[in-house]
Amino acid sequence: MASDRDKTANSQDFAGVVDRIRAVRKDLAPTASRIADFITLNAAEVVHMSVTEVAERTEASEGSVIGFCQTIGARGFQQVKISLARELVQPVQFIHEDLTLQDDTASVIEKVFQSDMQALRDTQKALDVRALSNAVEAIRKAKRVEVFGIGSAATVAEDTNYRLLRIGIPSRASVDSHIQAITAALADQETAVITISHSGATVETLTAMRLAKEAGATTIAITNFGKSPLLAYSDIVLNTLARETQFRAEAMTSRIAQLAIVDALIACLALADYERSTKTIAKTFDVLSTKRV
Repeated sequence: MASDRDKTANSQDFAGVVDRIRAVRKDLAPTASRIADFITLNAAEVVHMSVTEVAERTEASEGSVIGFCQTIGARGFQQVKISLARELVQPVQFIHEDLTLQDDTASVIEKVFQSDMQALRDTQKALDVRALSNAVEAIRKAKRVEVFGIGSAATVAEDTNYRLLRIGIPSRASVDSHIQAITAALADQETAVITISHSGATVETLTAMRLAKEAGATTIAITNFGKSPLLAYSDIVLNTLARETQFRAEAMTSRIAQLAIVDALIACLALADYERSTKTIAKTFDVLSTKRV
């Protein structure tokens, strides 16, 4: 039987209810949409309600309410309530402010930095620990790793490739859609493919991931929380939880969150093969030192 401490720890693994709802809202069926809107607009009231009361207020069944909670990653309604209650006493983290035309330089700096820090906090809570462990094992078993990224994700893909090479893992980054398609089609069961995409809906990204999956590769997606076509071709999903707004489309928030996941992934890989990693880092450091004046 789980202790009170265990229950508390488990409840704290789930957070960012409102951001999770925003991420999936456009893909919800009518009943789930009513539940989503009710929880978002009445968060303070929901924390004191039972699942039956929410079902009655939204003209839904209790099963639909519980099913919706599971859609956004919770075990059930109780976990959503606990998370909402925690967020309501942290209003700075609960409310995301977009930039406005009236903002001065100081306000822009404050909002941008707060948004980036919030993306890191939310992503840490949204990241599935088991999924990251599975990604580590898949990469360790693979003979080679292919990393895909298009547009703003291209720089993250190249950084991921660089970091993998530094710890001795054979890797290659492809940021051109044609090369991605060719590389994916030539993958096999001994290949791990990491695809980075905030939306998970870019046509070129989907094509490459589908080809890699069909070729037998283990496919790993680093993508924002929510439903996206990319999930259909992903064996392992590492979720970010970064909100992009009107004035910050393709903002650094998504890339900072992606880079944080990559950082955690590299650290886990390095620790899993500590001796090889440290030797490779030392060797590559010596090589790179010749490039410095």
